[in-house]
Amino acid sequence: MEPLQIADKIKEKFPDEVLNVKEFRGQASVILKKDRILEICRHLHDDPDLYFDYLVDVCGVDYAGKKEKRFEVVYHLYSIKHRHSVRLKAEVSESAPEIDSVTAVWDGANWHERECYDMFGIIFSGHPDFRRILMPEDWEGHPLRKDYPVKGTEKEWPGFKAVLNRAKRFKEFEWQE
Repeated sequence: MEPLQIADKIKEKFPDEVLNVKEFRGQASVILKKDRILEICRHLHDDPDLYFDYLVDVCGVDYAGKKEKRFEVVYHLYSIKHRHSVRLKAEVSESAPEIDSVTAVWDGANWHERECYDMFGIIFSGHPDFRRILMPEDWEGHPLRKDYPVKGTEKEWPGFKAVLNRAKRFKEFEWQE
């Protein structure tokens, strides 16, 4: 099935949820309201004509100051059986950066959603193991936000000295020639 045909099927099933469809170089992006993302993803997974059984990626985008809703959560879906793909984009506001987790549909969303939270601060409601994955638990801020300081935070991360001490302890195990 062609990407725009897939977008049309989504518009047909969820007409009030589709904000826009964009096509570029044979790829379709379906821009959605965030409120029914789990239901939409469940439909795309379960519909035998679509059967999006593989979640390629979930990532965040920060449009600080360029769009009314600051963030987008982007889902890249692929059907191994039908060999077709689609991209979903759900807009998320800065004041309430929250969207439903799709881990109930694809287990593989688990780490992707945690990374998206870690880097952008987008909260995935209903996530089974919602904690940081790339940054330490006590890290302040979200490094891929446009307003995050380029050189990092002004104060030193509390765990930095512990990491340095651990590295010194392992120095004795380095290869000596």
